[in-house]
Amino acid sequence: MNKAGDAHRRGELPEAFIEQVKRALEHLYDFPLLQRHPLARDLAPSVERAGETAGQFLRRELINAIETLNPGPSVPFRAPHARLYNLLHLHYVEGMTIQEAAHELGVSLRQAYRDLRRGEESVAAVLWARHFQNVHEEPRAIDLSSLQAEMGRLEPHPRPVDARYLLQRAYKAVERLAQQRATRLQIHAPTEQVVISADPTVAQQILTGLLSYVVQQARGGTVEGVLTAGDERATFMLSYMSAPGPASAELPAVVTQLIEKQGWKLEEHRHPDGARSMALHMSAYGPTVLVIDDNEGLVELLDRYLTGHACRVVAAASGREGLELAQEIRPDAIVLDVMMPEVDGWEVLQTLRTRPQTSAIPVIVCSVFNDPELAYSLGASLFLPKPVRRDDVLNALRELGVV
Repeated sequence: MNKAGDAHRRGELPEAFIEQVKRALEHLYDFPLLQRHPLARDLAPSVERAGETAGQFLRRELINAIETLNPGPSVPFRAPHARLYNLLHLHYVEGMTIQEAAHELGVSLRQAYRDLRRGEESVAAVLWARHFQNVHEEPRAIDLSSLQAEMGRLEPHPRPVDARYLLQRAYKAVERLAQQRATRLQIHAPTEQVVISADPTVAQQILTGLLSYVVQQARGGTVEGVLTAGDERATFMLSYMSAPGPASAELPAVVTQLIEKQGWKLEEHRHPDGARSMALHMSAYGPTVLVIDDNEGLVELLDRYLTGHACRVVAAASGREGLELAQEIRPDAIVLDVMMPEVDGWEVLQTLRTRPQTSAIPVIVCSVFNDPELAYSLGASLFLPKPVRRDDVLNALRELGVV
């Protein structure tokens, strides 16, 4: 019994099939490519309709599969359970960029990519059920990179962590390799904690992969690493002399993609004499959350709780102050109370959505009035009824891809 049959009976889909569907969606209006696509051969009926090619049939099936996810006109456009369909339709059918679609839906770019992946899997599930429900052999598939699939599934969960501890573990992992390569590995770090916002597992793999790469490229001599702390970020600088000869290998793709997933930045400098340096910039704190609420107790509670989850919390005690701060600091998300004096939350929400600088910021509306439809119609990304518990806000931020 083959893997596809096993996967199907477990309610799973072959990863290669999902990637094929993704590639077909990316070329929805490229008829020559769709005509040659393996899915055109696998999905098209044995007898083609009059005047319809296999590529045209594939395009129609893809659009029909997207439409099966449509929750209907009664569901607000920005409601969470309408987001997958709207994102797929805006990006693939209407041709918007991911950035434009995220802006329309009021979600972060990170959340848009996450939802797009879920949407692609949903479309694949529809097509699989429609065409391969009773088939026990895997559809012919192109050979796809397992790295791409792994990165699609990876969802980092950042929290405050001491970079010195991660670096110490990475050093231990490559110490033997350095000895075998006759390379001295010298790491310098502050005596105080260097707190960064990171998923410890992902960060550990990045630092280990980076040190391993540098040790192998140096091929002898000394590799010096210096960890420094700043107000907004920490930096790990590696310096060494590369071996003479042909151009050195590039940093492994898995390391560069993990750095991107973590939201960090890597800078490389190569000099004519063979000297090389690499600077890894790591965020000292995670996303910024602006809490607009005149309830000081709730603000303090969220401040303590979210700070423990690598968020920076900025408070505004009034609607006017909240609007000013939103435009000034451009937070990653806003938690907005409705019942406030002078300028209420509904007015704040509408103003946020009409200003170009703040229109794309995800907004979580909190209200004692259980009226999510009104909130979504005015542009809310999520709605939470009061009283709000701290876990509710954290879960909402996770759903929006902020943390």
